Amino acid sequence: MNVKRQRGLSLFGVIVVGGVAAFVLLVAFRTVPAVTEYFAVQRIVRTLAEEADNGTPAAELRRNFDRRGQIDDVSAVSGTDLVISKPAGRTVIEVDYARRVPVVANVSLLIDFHVSSEGP
Repeated sequence: MNVKRQRGLSLFGVIVVGGVAAFVLLVAFRTVPAVTEYFAVQRIVRTLAEEADNGTPAAELRRNFDRRGQIDDVSAVSGTDLVISKPAGRTVIEVDYARRVPVVANVSLLIDFHVSSEGP
């Protein structure tokens, strides 16, 4: 008689793996809005930098950011948070902000974002 060793997860193993997977999915689902907001801010900042190179003043850029941010549901950043500079004749718009994402009870995830109009 040849008895082979059984393989697989026990009930306890399935519960632990399922719990870890559920926590990872929970964190992923909770961070999706923050990440989509980051991409919206990035898109708006790059568009505004192109407008600024065409001669739009800084005050108008800040108002345009607020308008576009309202359309894209950007709430973590406003036009007053933008840092607008013009090194070497080209407009660079930057913004640093943090977003706190509640995970479970009193546990939160803090994500720091940096958006710049000149590359990644």
